[in-house]
Amino acid sequence: MPAMRLIGMLDSPYVRRVAISMRCLGVPFEHEAVSVVSTFEQFQRINPVVKAPTLICADGEVLMDSSLILQFIEAAHTGGRALWPSDPAELQHDFRALSLALAACEKGVQSIYERNLRPADKQHAPWLARVRGQLAAALAGLEHEVVQRGAALAPRDGVPARQAGITAAVAWQFVGAVEPDVAHAQAYPALAALAAQMEATEAFQSFPPVGPGVSPPAA
Repeated sequence: MPAMRLIGMLDSPYVRRVAISMRCLGVPFEHEAVSVVSTFEQFQRINPVVKAPTLICADGEVLMDSSLILQFIEAAHTGGRALWPSDPAELQHDFRALSLALAACEKGVQSIYERNLRPADKQHAPWLARVRGQLAAALAGLEHEVVQRGAALAPRDGVPARQAGITAAVAWQFVGAVEPDVAHAQAYPALAALAAQMEATEAFQSFPPVGPGVSPPAA
């Protein structure tokens, strides 16, 4: 049976979290670096919805949305291994951290699209200020979670073991790349330290956040 194929650029935090998680779970797959922006038509031929990440299952069926993809992977391909705690209280805390990390990713993407895809004379400064405020709030909440529970989220024996920790680190790198004026390590030292630990692992280094990003519109 052919290997599953993960479609999307690793500079997308959603694609990167799936790739890293699948590596940590020991699930084989092939990664194809196809951009939803610079190679739109190529992506469209693979998935007409053009949504990254896209997972092509072994039977050819197409799945979308990083969280749904990872839910499927853990249900169908890991033999019961998971990146989640079994204790309900711990799971609630991990969901809280994950929701903050995904919110930070979402606001980072909104910032990119407002600044890089919308023409300069159409950009709405109050909207961008609101997005950056929401981004800062998400980072502040995530910093609090890491301060409280950093040891639980950190790698174990050099291997990322919790989805909340993986996504927190991926979000921090992404936000730092797209909104460096918001993501200051001095303001979020625990989150920055957790991300540094994660980035040093084999799983993270195997999937660096490289790609064309979102290019500005042509003049």
